[in-house]
Amino acid sequence: MTAPTRHRVLKDRRTKNLARRLRSGDIAVIHHADLDTTAARALIDAEVKAVFNIVTSVTGRYPNRGPSLLLEAGVPLIDACGEEAFERIPDGGFALFEENCIKWEDGFCLTGKPVTAEGLAVQLRVAQNNLNNELNLFARNTLEYLNQEQSLLFDPLDIPPLKVSFANRHVLIVVRGESYKEDLAMLHDYLSDVRPVLLAVDGGADALLEAKLRPDVILGDMDSITDAALRCGAELIVHGYSKGDARGAPGLARIEAMGLKAQVFHSPGTSEDVAMLMADELGAQLIVAVGTHFSLVDFLDKGRNGMASTFLTRLRIGSKLVDAKGIARLWARSRIRFHEITILVAAAATPIIAVMYLSPMGRNLLQTLRVWLRLRF
Repeated sequence: MTAPTRHRVLKDRRTKNLARRLRSGDIAVIHHADLDTTAARALIDAEVKAVFNIVTSVTGRYPNRGPSLLLEAGVPLIDACGEEAFERIPDGGFALFEENCIKWEDGFCLTGKPVTAEGLAVQLRVAQNNLNNELNLFARNTLEYLNQEQSLLFDPLDIPPLKVSFANRHVLIVVRGESYKEDLAMLHDYLSDVRPVLLAVDGGADALLEAKLRPDVILGDMDSITDAALRCGAELIVHGYSKGDARGAPGLARIEAMGLKAQVFHSPGTSEDVAMLMADELGAQLIVAVGTHFSLVDFLDKGRNGMASTFLTRLRIGSKLVDAKGIARLWARSRIRFHEITILVAAAATPIIAVMYLSPMGRNLLQTLRVWLRLRF
């Protein structure tokens, strides 16, 4: 009889930090209410054995799709394990995983409520019905933050000098958000033909490296990017809060601790908004966005109280900003492919060959060509 397999158990209150430490076969213990799609995909990519959530993965605020992605990928999800249990779990220790329970040698057992497809469907229906209430709250918060962040629309930007030129070029901004892998795959022809400036926002640098692309510039607060990506050779810009803000630029300490150099760009708003504003200010001809937030659920996943900075950013940039899916479809339609050229050449050559074969001179020419080929080869 085969002995039960022991698995390494890792915990963290921030899922994106935990995902960087996970290996295949690990068990992830998270503290993530309303588990979002980005976090779920990170756990799936890490090939975890199971996910234990200390809190509820679907609170009912809005229909978040993270739990659905885990179940579709065959990853067991156990909910509401309890705050007290989280404190007792040894981070990095090994334990047995049996029937939705983690058992340690000292007898401690972590259990919770297994999430099933049927139960999840009920939770998501309830959350869908609450979406109108959430939208009203979201809109009110957006208007509140609009007064605080309106400088994004009118004030000049104090952008640090960069080596790479953005002027009159396409700029691809990559955020490791929803469908970023699919978007990058669709842009293969576009990237080969145009060779845009590659501007990564935090973990977007790792997304580019996974796609065998090296970012030209990395911008963000540097809390969701690997050390390897920071050392890839790109220009580094730390997103700092507005000047005079006591919080400063927290990501700069990590850069300096690694012995790297970076410039600081102080601006309100999210890092992805700041990346778009920077590209626009530096004269980009077109800004193509990968993995950025466009829908209400995207913003609720992000956990922002409002979308004022994003709203103002899109007002300032205007039609210069396009989604990756749109540019991929347009590029695929406008690009002449090799097999299409082959068909055109064959179609044009067919009547010429037919005329030559039917005329005496043409037949003599073809016969001479056939003899020459036989002698030659």
